Amino acid sequence: MMATVAEILAAHRGGADPQATVRDCYARIRGHGDPAAFITLRPEPEALAAAASLAPGDRERLPLFGVPFAVKDNIDVAGLPTTAACHAFARMPAHSAEVVRRLEAAGAILVGKTNLDQFATGLVGVRSPYGVPRNPRVPDWVPGGSSSGSAVAVAAGLVPLALGTDTAGSGRVPAALNGLVGLKPSLGLVSTAGVVPACRTLDVVSIFTRDVAGAKAALEVMAGHDPDDAYSRRLALAPGGALAPGMRLAVPDRASRVFLGDAMAEAAFDAALARLEEQGAELVPVDLAPFFAVARLLYEGPWVAERYAAVEDLLVRDPDALHPVTRQIISQASRHDAVAAFKAFYRLAELKRQTEGLWDRVAAMVVPSIPRPVTLAEIEAEPVLRNSELGTYTNFVNLLDLAALAVPGPLRADGNPAGITLVAPSGQDRRLASLGAAFLGEALPGPTMPEGFVPFLAVGAHLAGLPLNPQITSAGGVFLEEVRTAPDYRFYALPGGPPHRPGLIRVAPGTGAPITGEIWALPEAAFGRFVAAIPAPLGIGKVVLEDGRVVCGFACEGIGIEGAQDITGFGGWKAYLASV
Repeated sequence: MMATVAEILAAHRGGADPQATVRDCYARIRGHGDPAAFITLRPEPEALAAAASLAPGDRERLPLFGVPFAVKDNIDVAGLPTTAACHAFARMPAHSAEVVRRLEAAGAILVGKTNLDQFATGLVGVRSPYGVPRNPRVPDWVPGGSSSGSAVAVAAGLVPLALGTDTAGSGRVPAALNGLVGLKPSLGLVSTAGVVPACRTLDVVSIFTRDVAGAKAALEVMAGHDPDDAYSRRLALAPGGALAPGMRLAVPDRASRVFLGDAMAEAAFDAALARLEEQGAELVPVDLAPFFAVARLLYEGPWVAERYAAVEDLLVRDPDALHPVTRQIISQASRHDAVAAFKAFYRLAELKRQTEGLWDRVAAMVVPSIPRPVTLAEIEAEPVLRNSELGTYTNFVNLLDLAALAVPGPLRADGNPAGITLVAPSGQDRRLASLGAAFLGEALPGPTMPEGFVPFLAVGAHLAGLPLNPQITSAGGVFLEEVRTAPDYRFYALPGGPPHRPGLIRVAPGTGAPITGEIWALPEAAFGRFVAAIPAPLGIGKVVLEDGRVVCGFACEGIGIEGAQDITGFGGWKAYLASV
């Protein structure tokens, strides 16, 4: 099996030759013997030349130095055709998609373009004129789609990293069926410029790896506003955070558990929940009925018209160019008019309102990635029904503007893969990575301090997503980690505002509690200006963290808490704000 992203990075930083890694990639692809996994391979000499061009001095600087990767063939790569698994659609793009450009700028080496369900329409991976990629874990199962080739390429050890796309679960269903990590970012977090759309308002570029650290490293490189993408958003990513004792995680209640009679799938999910409880999580059963109602809107509602809009010219000019099942699904767009579309938007808004209160009560939701696996024989007999079943726990996520991370769970009793998906509100991508890594027992790399920067602890309005955070980010600040103080502090909501601010006071041992905050870092010159602008009674002092480290951080003069409300019991400023 090929090394993970993290292992390859460690080897390269230790002096290993990226060209040797690329050669190994191509040798594995040739030896695997599945011509349906890739649609187009980049010529090996070009990939080797790209690896040779990496400067030795960039081994530490470039976050993906020498890591080979593949992309789904609905993502443009300059010099290679984009087919979207349709011969008649094939074109040669002049420019690479923004996500490809960012990965290559970070040192990653593209090796090829992978197979998919035609026009990214399907969760099964069998709707392609280029063949059906073989599921390397269970050959009788479908590989999952629509990002079938990308998942198979990683699961078979051909590449350590591959990009897919995800509209209804195409980055999570294949991950579950192949025993992989599948990261589906928040809508608009990653550019879709240069990506053939399926449903443009819902599409995201997804990531397949065998390690959460690798998926997170790729996301950090790919994320960021793109002015050339009309659906790109300036999202403030919340920091990561480990699975803390008592963390509340929503799980399907008994009425919401759908396994379609597969006892092994249900037992594997129960084993995953037991592991989470052993790790300290508190499981909160919830009714998923409104989430399932959202899921039905995706294919039963007018969103299928977006798929028609993406391929309208080809469908009108040459309908036989489409796979028969793909054509059948997309042709249903004619059943919906503008009135139906607006009614569906109104219904979606109602369902969003019904579901949004859940996120005030839990840190994330845990669901099975799929109800049960589907075999090639089953999908041939009932192509639409079995496809729909695979999307039971995935179809609602993008419509509700949620982030998701699929990770392998305990194996089924037959030794085959099973998985869970962690779901959280938009912007919680780092939090999901931390939770997924903890579930797998994987240690995420610690934060890297940029040279010439000064770290400090924020505990109030400067936290990520809060009103004063732009004072940090606009000055070049970078987020490092979420932490807690030693249990020797009391926390107060100070009078005045807006902006409303807290005060952190150190007290005698045994009379305080740990308070959650975030470590940020600013360039040295900017840090001086930042400190000079802090108004009394606040200032920067020394704060002791739970792990014994002493850092610069926001502290409050004792006189400042006159008339203040003691909010120590909330454990942090965001928890207090959520209560009011």
